[in-house]
Amino acid sequence: MDHHCPWINNCVGEDNQKFFVLFTLYVFAISVYALVLTIRQIFICTEKEWHADCTFLPVASAILLMIFLVFEGLLFGIFTLVMFCTQVTSIVKDETGIENLKKEKVVKKTTMYENLQDVFGGYFSFSWFSPFSSAPSRRANFTFHDV
Repeated sequence: MDHHCPWINNCVGEDNQKFFVLFTLYVFAISVYALVLTIRQIFICTEKEWHADCTFLPVASAILLMIFLVFEGLLFGIFTLVMFCTQVTSIVKDETGIENLKKEKVVKKTTMYENLQDVFGGYFSFSWFSPFSSAPSRRANFTFHDV
C-alpha cells in the first residue's frame, strides 16, 4: 500500500496505482481545459466593454461565477499536478510513500522505464493512458499458502 486516498475512498497500491495516476492526470487536464475556456470567455466578454449578450446570466453573476471557476481550476489543477508528480516519482524510484518517509536505502534492481512498464503494462503505447487496460499483476509469480 502506498497511501489511502479520500478522493477515491480507497488505498492506492501496486494493483491500482495506474488508475490513480491516470485519475490525477485526467483531473489536471480537465482543470487546465476549464481554465482556458474561462479565460477565453473573459477575454471575449471584455474585449471592448462587457457585453450584456455575452452570457445568459446577469453581468455580476457571470463575473462572480467566472472568478470562482478560475479559482477552482487553479486549485484542482495545482493539487492534482502535485499528486501526479509525486506518484510518477514514486513509480520511477520504485518506492512507496511510506518507504520514502522512512528514508530506507533500497537496492535499485530495475531501471526507471522498467518500473513504468510494471505499473502501466508493457512497452510504451496508447494503452498506458487508457483506464480500460491494466498491467498484468506482479503477484502472478508468487505462490500463496494458507496459514
